[in-house]
This record gives sequence, structure tokens and C-alpha cells, in this order.
Amino acid sequence: MGVGVNLGGDRCDAPRQLSSRIRVVIIDEIQPWPPRDVLCQSAELSRPRAIAFRGFAVWLRSDLSASDFTMTGYLTTHILDTAHGCPAAGVAIALWSISAEGDRLLLAQVTTNEDGRTDAPLLTDSGFKVGTYELVFSVGSYFAQFNQAAPNPPFLDDIPLRFSVANSAAHYHVPLLVSPWSYSTYRGS
Repeated sequence: MGVGVNLGGDRCDAPRQLSSRIRVVIIDEIQPWPPRDVLCQSAELSRPRAIAFRGFAVWLRSDLSASDFTMTGYLTTHILDTAHGCPAAGVAIALWSISAEGDRLLLAQVTTNEDGRTDAPLLTDSGFKVGTYELVFSVGSYFAQFNQAAPNPPFLDDIPLRFSVANSAAHYHVPLLVSPWSYSTYRGS
């Protein structure tokens, strides 16, 4: 027995279409599948299936399988300014691939947004492989904007973080927590 939804009243009369593959509707309560009284079924769904999560139901077309929604591995990062207690916006980041011989290949150059994150994952799909990588965070100019009397050169300027990917199907999140005098990282989620 799966999980389905009991859709209440006019809350689901016009589900918001996100694409030709899914529809999202607000649910009132979770019921055993199949539901006894489904008030809102799309005509394009011959044998609807639903996924319920935090008050939303996603109805999948019957011709789709779980492989249509399989996630591949990807790499993300963000930067938190621990000296000022905020995300570090406008920091340049370079991503390098490191070969077994130690040769470096530049894969991406991005700048953090107002949330201290990149607008998209740094690596995804077939570009995300088992191997060694290096993120270089250029924080020197970021911290200089807060203190014109900062030492030149700054104590921390370009911070390299070298790490390895052992599972290319997993999500690797490599954040940087940084101040003008120290930094740390971890494998996040």
C-alpha cells in the first residue's frame, strides 16, 4: 500500500502546471493509496501516482518511472563571512581539476551571489567525476572593502581547498567559513 492524498474542496480545482510531466496541488491530509475520493485528477493522467511532501502533492504521469527523476552527482559551495556574520557576496571562485600527476585544469570561474552561493552547481552530470579538485576562493579583495587600513598584502588572499570525490553520484557541498585571519571547511549536505 502506497501513500496518496485526499484533495480538499476547491483548493485543487486548478492545479498549477509546472511542466508536461508533473502537476502540483495543495493537499489537506495524507490517505492510503489509492484515495477513495480524488476530487482533482488531470485528464492526461491515466493512472496517476502521487508523492506527498510538506503539504504538496506531485502527480506523475503514469508513463514516467523513477529513472526519469534520478539525481546525478553535483558539486556546490557557499561562503560565510564569520567576521561580519553574513554570506560573502561577490567573491571570485575558481574550480580546478587536479590530475594524478598534479597538473591543473581550470573547469569553472564564478562569483558568489548575495547569499554567498553560486547561482548553479559548479559541476553536474557527466562533468562531475571521481577525482581530485581544488576550489580557490579569492577573499582578499572581499575583506579589503570593509577595512581600508587592512594590511597589504592581506593575511588571507586566495584560499585553496583541495578535496577528492569518491562517489560521482553523490552531492558534494564544500562551504568556506572565513574571516580575514582564519578559515575552515567541511563536507556539507
